[in-house]
Amino acid sequence: MDFLILVVTLLILSETSYLVFVKNQPLRSGKRRIYVDTSALIDGRVLNVARTGFIDGDLIILKDVLLELQLLADGKDPDKRSRARAGLEVVSELERVVEVNTIIEDEKTDSRKVDEILLKLAKDNQAAILTLDFNLIKVAEAEKIETLNINDLSLAVRSEFLPGERMTLKITAKGSNRGQGVGHLPDGTMVVVDRAANKVGRTISVEFVKFHETSAGKMIFARLARK
Repeated sequence: MDFLILVVTLLILSETSYLVFVKNQPLRSGKRRIYVDTSALIDGRVLNVARTGFIDGDLIILKDVLLELQLLADGKDPDKRSRARAGLEVVSELERVVEVNTIIEDEKTDSRKVDEILLKLAKDNQAAILTLDFNLIKVAEAEKIETLNINDLSLAVRSEFLPGERMTLKITAKGSNRGQGVGHLPDGTMVVVDRAANKVGRTISVEFVKFHETSAGKMIFARLARK
């Protein structure tokens, strides 16, 4: 009987210890880890990208990065000071964004340089680094570490055409407003051409006037090109 009580007691203790261990472990979402560099926080566009839901991993912000921002925010250079303070505000806003999981971590490494810490952690965890730092990107590429650069993203989604540019366009239908004709670019973007309602079925030269972009897509307004 005493032996049975002892066994039950040991089982209860082991179960309790396991629950305490699990409770004290940091939560992991199972997504890939993306370490955020100081330069990306100072730039600030990461906040808008995060709000769209396109970031496919957990954003990891190290306390060393926050310390670097704090040192810049307390520095004598007024430009760096204001930008660093804006970066700290971006961190606070990221923690409120529901579309992405932002984690503040205090990782201990042998290095005191933030770039070296980011490179080591990214390599050890098979993670990516979100940065705008050209030199850091080059070192990461040499180390076969993935980098995410918001400048590259901005270039990738920019409009291929500018106001004033011309191209030939086939008018396929009448527009919703009187006198308008409608055509489409090769990527499917709708082009609304003023005074082209009588050009349906014809390929004409048009001049781009303005672009209208929303979350629903992009639309271009144009007019008949002057000879």
